[in-house]
Amino acid sequence: QLQLVESGGGLVQPGGSLRLSCAASGFTLDYYATGWFRQAPGKEREGVSCISSSDGSTYYADSVKGRFTISRDNAKNTVYLQMNSLKPEDTAVYYCAADSFCSWYSSEYDYWGQGTQVTVPS
Repeated sequence: QLQLVESGGGLVQPGGSLRLSCAASGFTLDYYATGWFRQAPGKEREGVSCISSSDGSTYYADSVKGRFTISRDNAKNTVYLQMNSLKPEDTAVYYCAADSFCSWYSSEYDYWGQGTQVTVPS
């Protein structure tokens, strides 16, 4: 069974850091592009970052560029999202997703995790 499981969310004060993990089972994650998306209450799901399968290229939304870093540990079959300098507007449920290529469109992804909540109070 192909599965993605996110972890690492929580409550953090503004300026703090969190590291989200996306662990895959049933398939080899580095054969796929892995994206991170987030969805705040009342808002559409938006792309945050992606790491490609081919050459490990990384992509970031302008809103997180310079603060978030995506990385992959092939031995652990896991992709990470290191989030620094967190802001209240980063509050959302964060999802990881996998597919053939990086895309900013959530509809392009076939495999999704269940999400992990990140809360940064104002």
